[in-house]
Amino acid sequence: HEPFATMALLCVCLGLRISEALALRWADVDWLGSRLCVQRGIVEQVVADVKTEGSARTFNLTGEMLERLKTWKQRSDFSGAEDWIFASPLKLGRLPYSYTGVWRELVRATEVAKIGHIGTHSFRHTHRSWLDAVGTSVAVQQKMMRHAALRTPLNIYGDVVTDEMTTAGVKVSPIAFPG
Repeated sequence: HEPFATMALLCVCLGLRISEALALRWADVDWLGSRLCVQRGIVEQVVADVKTEGSARTFNLTGEMLERLKTWKQRSDFSGAEDWIFASPLKLGRLPYSYTGVWRELVRATEVAKIGHIGTHSFRHTHRSWLDAVGTSVAVQQKMMRHAALRTPLNIYGDVVTDEMTTAGVKVSPIAFPG
């Protein structure tokens, strides 16, 4: 169900942590530039900086993802620039959905799909697998995943060019948006 399907697609296509997705505001979307700025996280309904310094980043959005966000914004009761993208109607939009609310919906969806238990971090794991599947280098994966523990491959393979990150992101999108 929405907005959880859009939230899951955003996480799986960009490799976002659920805390980062929940803390997004509509002002974080650059509609004309097709970008999304990740700059905060929310854990136990407390908004703070993202997990690591390297986690704060602007992502390029594919046309399909931008359209998905636009569709959700049009349906949402909370669509002002400072509103949460995934605002909780239970909190009258003052806070986004809680992690627990997302987890409950994920459990429901996995039971309906009969795929067994998965957690919200499975979206990041899937993103990493898809990057591998489309032939993305380890150095580009490290940059895209924004994961501090993967710095060693960078030292071995060198730095990445931004175009490579955009190209890799564009290759992952058709997996999430088939046909």
